[in-house]
Amino acid sequence: MEKFNVLKAVAAPLTLVNVDTDMIIPARFLKTIKRTGLGKSLFAAMRYDEAGNERPDFVLNKEPYRHAKILIAGDNFGCGSSREHAPWSLADFGIRCVIAPSFADIFHNNSFKNGILCIQLPQAEVDKLAAKAATGNTAGGEFTIDLESQTITAPDGAVVSFNVDGTRRKNLLNGLDDIGITLQSAAKISAFEDRQRQAQPWLA
Repeated sequence: MEKFNVLKAVAAPLTLVNVDTDMIIPARFLKTIKRTGLGKSLFAAMRYDEAGNERPDFVLNKEPYRHAKILIAGDNFGCGSSREHAPWSLADFGIRCVIAPSFADIFHNNSFKNGILCIQLPQAEVDKLAAKAATGNTAGGEFTIDLESQTITAPDGAVVSFNVDGTRRKNLLNGLDDIGITLQSAAKISAFEDRQRQAQPWLA
């Protein structure tokens, strides 16, 4: 998993409430178990019309938000079914951080396991950041997310602090997913397997 230290990028405001996982990635795109290729279908119903053409009024179809790596979202983001394809599609599009007043628990957990930083802030703070994203980015402004210091710096220089669970923060900073965490104990696992083979050779 890619490490997350400092992210400086365009932020896209999408402050709809109760954006569920079917809105993030519709069920018809869940036929794959690959984590790549899903970015083009992210928010498909909102991004494209029935003929597959881009809807010009959708935020991710506009400049500079086409290149956004930060999403400023509404309350209860990622609710609905537990599909892991939702964070996969966000990551494949390029989103590394989602800021919202609240997240659905399963989406929140899946996001961290797939290298996406979820930042929960009070509604008033999210509203301020979304407003700055809607105006500041049109002039090329970028937000800076510093996970080490747990701060967000807006294009106008204003700084907002946030808190992330210590274990999740450590894993993101070091680029550790569940497999990476397990591999940290590879030597202990191998030693246990050696002892087990010697004690119970018939199991080998």
